[in-house]
Amino acid sequence: MSTTPPSPTGAEPTGAEPTGTSDESSLGSSVESSVRIGALVPLTRPGWVEAGQHLLAGLELGVREVNDAGGIGGGPVELVVRDTAADPERAATAVDELSRLGVVAVAGEYHSVVARAVATRADALGLPYLCSSAVLDALTGQPTERVARLSPPQSRGWRTYADFLLGAGHRRIAVATQPGLYWASGTRILRDHLTPRGGTVSELDMSVLTPAAVCDALAEQGATALLLLVGTPEPAVPLVESVRRDGRLVEVMIGAPAGQPEFAEWALSLGDHGAGIPFLRYLPERLGPLGTRVEKALRERLGASPSFVAFEGYDTVAVLADVLRAHGTDRARIAESWPGVEVEGTRGWIRFSRMPGIGVWQWAGPPIQVVDRDPAEPGRFRILHTG
Repeated sequence: MSTTPPSPTGAEPTGAEPTGTSDESSLGSSVESSVRIGALVPLTRPGWVEAGQHLLAGLELGVREVNDAGGIGGGPVELVVRDTAADPERAATAVDELSRLGVVAVAGEYHSVVARAVATRADALGLPYLCSSAVLDALTGQPTERVARLSPPQSRGWRTYADFLLGAGHRRIAVATQPGLYWASGTRILRDHLTPRGGTVSELDMSVLTPAAVCDALAEQGATALLLLVGTPEPAVPLVESVRRDGRLVEVMIGAPAGQPEFAEWALSLGDHGAGIPFLRYLPERLGPLGTRVEKALRERLGASPSFVAFEGYDTVAVLADVLRAHGTDRARIAESWPGVEVEGTRGWIRFSRMPGIGVWQWAGPPIQVVDRDPAEPGRFRILHTG
């Protein structure tokens, strides 16, 4: 298996200055003084590859800037990347490998069930883990001091989405679901929040229903909103196409709280059908000076508008660099430092705290938006609700 990840779309051409990304072939004596950070990202199917590319672009940009500023203790930061391919077992094995290679911490990951496997294994090994972009509330089976997270917990984000539905007048909600902890958790959060407020949530199991059968069920139930709690491109793309073409369902809003429409692949797959589908993203209404500068650099690196996931990657390195400068590279000291973090990120000041029901150190303040692609201009995002 190749350990060198593919470059993000639009990444720097061959001959550009190195960013500090390595595989084990480059971890010889020439970098014995480097500070190694393990990076876990989905870069091949069935992982969400575009999300992984954006996350890696943010991580690499952060590392490059740290090294341009002198590194850590005079030595460069070395990003040791492993592709998780959305496979929890593969990710846990990668954590073992990275620990043996001497990384001071692991970071990254987008898929929640994979991040849970990473957090569990890292905790068992005494290895600090900073989760960049996974939202599952139960990131670990029990509370731990070694794991911290930048992305908001799913319960906060999806309750914000439920409030948006209520404010838009939607009470009869259908969710197209697939088996899985993340989707089941999302369904439960929506139902628990909507039911006491007069809403109903009915489940349509995409493991047994065709898109045509889902359309029939929507028409029969009189649902006003269909939420896509499913993977992309399958079965999300054909389901959206079926609903959009069904004359009985022209008034049904399609929603995607998991964020599928954030990425260019969605727009390329669905064209105009992919617009007007509200989803969650974690950006402020306006970026400050740091965020604006980083956005420009990420855009140049990716050759496209950066998603919130790319900003999460950059902020991950900003936090780790601050911790390493202040506390050194000892794993135990890094883990002990999470509650003292106070770092300017691209989307606000980052501080970790304990939140009820969350077993890891959590940034409580990431911004949350419900946005969609403007049907009149699908390349432009409209902010519909903030939380």
